[in-house]
Amino acid sequence: MSDGFREGLMSPDQAAELINTGRALSIAGDRDLLLQLPSGNWIGGTTPYFVASEGGLCSRKQVYVQCLYGIDASISNYDGDHLPHVLEDAPEHGYSIIILPAGSRVLEDYARYAPTYFDMFIKPIAGWVSGVHVDELGQASAAVVDGRTGELFTDRAVVQHVRVPEHESVAVHTVNLFEAGDGPELEFAATGFSAEDCLIDGRPGNLADTVQSSGIDSRWPLVADYCGALVNVSVQSVDPQTRAVRFYAPVFEGVRYRFARPVGNYPEAFLAAMPEEPGEILFSCNCILNYLHSNLEGRRTAQLTGPITFGEVAYQLLNQTAVYLTLERD
Repeated sequence: MSDGFREGLMSPDQAAELINTGRALSIAGDRDLLLQLPSGNWIGGTTPYFVASEGGLCSRKQVYVQCLYGIDASISNYDGDHLPHVLEDAPEHGYSIIILPAGSRVLEDYARYAPTYFDMFIKPIAGWVSGVHVDELGQASAAVVDGRTGELFTDRAVVQHVRVPEHESVAVHTVNLFEAGDGPELEFAATGFSAEDCLIDGRPGNLADTVQSSGIDSRWPLVADYCGALVNVSVQSVDPQTRAVRFYAPVFEGVRYRFARPVGNYPEAFLAAMPEEPGEILFSCNCILNYLHSNLEGRRTAQLTGPITFGEVAYQLLNQTAVYLTLERD
């Protein structure tokens, strides 16, 4: 929702013009481009991947700008110690957009503890995990930017807290293709972003060995029921030498998981799942794994445009999910 202001994919010079209007913005792009932008009321995160109105693409020459609708907005950045207060700072009537850097301790803290934060699931919060080009995984660091000062962080979260009129409210939505399959039930002894040994149908075993010996397609995430909501945990890598599996989000101790039921035609299924009439969209983002596995380059995803991300936030951290916010009027 742009109120007449252009938003979407643009050059750094065009983004600078929009920043200078004073609008509250969320901006995604290559690190060097974000550091060129003037100070203002914006937050940013690193990613070269986007889905624009013309389709999905990878670009290191353009940024994706989202104008955040509201009466007013304020920016905060949080380290791990202060992150639990994120929604205490949020308006009573509005929403928050959060960006966290991939591979950071602050992301791990959010992933583990966000469901316990004060006002969580009461005040709307959505957002994304910044990343790098997939060819640079393990070499470059994801980052976020506090646009007030232009300062770049690799281990802090940046947040836009936005207030909306009292007769309006904001709803958080997700698009998730996956449900638990019929394979073995998995249970982990500790919460974390990696796992080796675990319980497999109640018996001790090694997850990496099971993935390899069973021919499990690691495109399909682990799925668990978190208090009635199906939540994905995507596989980042399976290392046969260390016999370890790394994830894009943590698996939790005491939660039972199964690998997702295979999706017959991933690209078509994902595009078919996009909402045709989602309402007035305030913000949206989509997962890098959906982008890669659904071959979204050059393809449109209805009205859901925005950054392609390395994790998504719809209250808690999600994987392989599209997230969007809509404006609701009383």
